[in-house]
Amino acid sequence: MEEKSFIDKGILSSNMLKIIALIAMTIDHIGYFIYPSVLWWRIVGRLAFPIFAYLIAEGCRYTRSKKNHVITMVVFALVCQIVMSIALGNLMMNIFVTFAISQVLIFAFDRAVKRKNAPSIILAISILIAVAFVMLWLPSLLEGIVVLDFDYGFFGAVLPLIVYFGGNKATRLFLCTIALIPVCLMTKGDIQWFCFFALIPLALYNEKRGKLNLKYLFYLYYPIHVVVILLISMLI
Repeated sequence: MEEKSFIDKGILSSNMLKIIALIAMTIDHIGYFIYPSVLWWRIVGRLAFPIFAYLIAEGCRYTRSKKNHVITMVVFALVCQIVMSIALGNLMMNIFVTFAISQVLIFAFDRAVKRKNAPSIILAISILIAVAFVMLWLPSLLEGIVVLDFDYGFFGAVLPLIVYFGGNKATRLFLCTIALIPVCLMTKGDIQWFCFFALIPLALYNEKRGKLNLKYLFYLYYPIHVVVILLISMLI
């Protein structure tokens, strides 16, 4: 029997990765809202996005119904966006919106690959072009009228799609590494490059969920922790 490599074995379940990402995200938002001049809070926070993006791809890979998976994310994205827009007073699209778009792209391209027919391929490519227009060009067209932006932008939305089609874990890690480069280039601030450190825990992923079902933890935790941190920042 062929012995598994260190990368193939792994010691971290998806639950453990999710908790690491949640902690990093919380630290990032504390830094953003409460201690904006202390850079290390934001640096630690760079671990969150690549881990979540990778797990979005994994979730789409293992879900029994991609359609229900997408619908769940879209609903939470809309609810969270309403809460965030009221709390922050702007139209900055939250990370759920970015990941909802990721799941739509995965669903479309997965269908195109499986059906192998022209209509499915054309539909998938059309959706990708439409997403690129909305996330890349629409914000600039609306500049001066309304502030519209998407968390991690177009390349952030495409990253889970790229990872999804990796054949094995080593390939998915490689694709994630390559896909992170345009994300860093297009995101303001040099600290974004610290996101590559997220590849370390991802390399330790054992491709197992873990004992607990934490499916909705991220969905619920995200809006709640942002509101709590905002309230604390107002009181300080």
